[in-house]
Amino acid sequence: MKEIKLKARAKINLTLDVTGRRENGYHDLRMIMQSISLYDNVFIKKTDKNYIKLKSNIDWLPSDERNIAYKAAMIMKEKFNIKEGIFISLDKKIPVAAGLAGGSTDCAAVLVGINKLFKLGLSKKELMDIGVTLGADVPYCIMRGTVLAEGIGEILTPLPPCPDMHVILLKPSVSVSTATVYKSLDLPSITEHPDTEGVIECIKNKDKDGIANGLSNVLETVTLELHPQLKEYKERLIKKGAASSLMSGSGPTVFGLFYDKETALKAYKEFKAEGDIKHVILTKIYNTVRKGGK
Repeated sequence: MKEIKLKARAKINLTLDVTGRRENGYHDLRMIMQSISLYDNVFIKKTDKNYIKLKSNIDWLPSDERNIAYKAAMIMKEKFNIKEGIFISLDKKIPVAAGLAGGSTDCAAVLVGINKLFKLGLSKKELMDIGVTLGADVPYCIMRGTVLAEGIGEILTPLPPCPDMHVILLKPSVSVSTATVYKSLDLPSITEHPDTEGVIECIKNKDKDGIANGLSNVLETVTLELHPQLKEYKERLIKKGAASSLMSGSGPTVFGLFYDKETALKAYKEFKAEGDIKHVILTKIYNTVRKGGK
């Protein structure tokens, strides 16, 4: 095998709770993460030249060790003494810095791809252990599907697959610093926290209404105040037929859950026609097939 192509899936958060802050500045999280069908294409190829080269379809995206996918290749090459060169091409469809784990999922795909391409024989757990050294979301992006994430996001418990729903993503041109959002979070003042256990029960029971009603993200208390248009986006999604709407991660992307394709497609076309939002994407819940499951 000389080359490999992979689909690096984006994620949304169905719940995101911050339960405390550690002395090192990291926050303890409890959240339900969900893969969606939106993905970046990641192409990895062996080369004769003993170095790493990365290119992408976004000209301003770093192509050196500032890029987490490049860093993943560098670590794998050094750790497992890979003598051949590695060429990586990223065809990005996931908006950058959007709260959708675009960088983390590319990184995860590079780890998985190099493991297969060079026949390293690493287990998913071993890849996830390497991944957490690169970013808190990377282990989840290796696991994928419907997952309860705890700790800084690295303690993962697979859940039953979320029922199929259509998803509209709205991402404005503004950028949000994840570090700034967490730093600005006033935990003692937050009185409403996600009912993550309740949403897990609804997932188990395939209760779409329960899942939609349970959507909750405490980081909205910061990001929606910084960018009030995101509140408006959420309201517009509901008006156009979304069962519920939430911000993903630290933002700025907000999403709406739709039960039927026709309503979602109509809303998507209307948002596109209105033309005031940079990224409008129609996608859906993506579920992995786990071993031993259906």
